[in-house]
Amino acid sequence: MIKLTARQEQILTLIRDAINNTGFPPTRAEIARELGFKSANAAEEHLQALARKGAIDLAPGTSRGIRLRDGSGEPVQRTAASQLVLPNPALMQLSLPLVGRVAAGSPILAQEHIEATYQVDRSLFSAIPDFLLKVRGMSMRDAGILDGDLLAVRKIDRAHNGQIVVARLGDGVTVKRYRKSGSTIELLPENPDFEPILVNPEVDDFALEGLAVGLMRAWG
Repeated sequence: MIKLTARQEQILTLIRDAINNTGFPPTRAEIARELGFKSANAAEEHLQALARKGAIDLAPGTSRGIRLRDGSGEPVQRTAASQLVLPNPALMQLSLPLVGRVAAGSPILAQEHIEATYQVDRSLFSAIPDFLLKVRGMSMRDAGILDGDLLAVRKIDRAHNGQIVVARLGDGVTVKRYRKSGSTIELLPENPDFEPILVNPEVDDFALEGLAVGLMRAWG
C-alpha cells in the first residue's frame, strides 16, 4: 500500500476527479490554481513525488500526461461501471487513425480524411479512443491543447457540461468545452482571444463527433 502525505492524497483526488468529470487529467497550472500554490512548479514537485511513490506515471511527450496507478503500482483503467481493472499487457497497443482536415458533410472517419495510422499505448488515455484528430488553431490554448497536437477522441453522441468535445458545426469541426443550458449549447474556448460559439440544435447543423480522452504532442 502506497503511503502518501495529506497533500499528495489531495492532489491524487483532484486528478481522479478531473479525469472522471472531463476526461482529462489537470495541468500543472490547474493544480496550482485549485490548491493555492504560487506557481505550477510547486504542483510539478508534488507530481514528481507521487510518481516516485508509484501512485502516478508522468508520460513524456504528452500534454496533461498524468496516468493513475493502483495501490500496487500497476496502471489502471476505468470500465463503464467505474470499476478498476488491470490492463492486459498484450493489449496495451492501439492502432488509431489520424484524422486531418474534414470535408463538409462527410463522416469524420471517412477514408479520405485519414492521414496516417499510429500505434500508441492505450494506458495514456482516460478511456479507449477511436481516433486521433490533428488540432487546428489555438482556441483551446489554456486547456493545454495547442495547434498541431494530436487529440485522442472517443466517439460519442452526448456529453456532460465541462467536457472537451469534438463538434461538427456547419462546414467545420471544432474542439471546445461543452456546456448546455436548456435548449442552448455553448462551445467554449479556453483562450480569451476567442468568443464562445452559441448553438441552437433545432436550427443549426450541429453534431457531437467525440469526447477528448487524451493528448499527444510531438516535441522537437
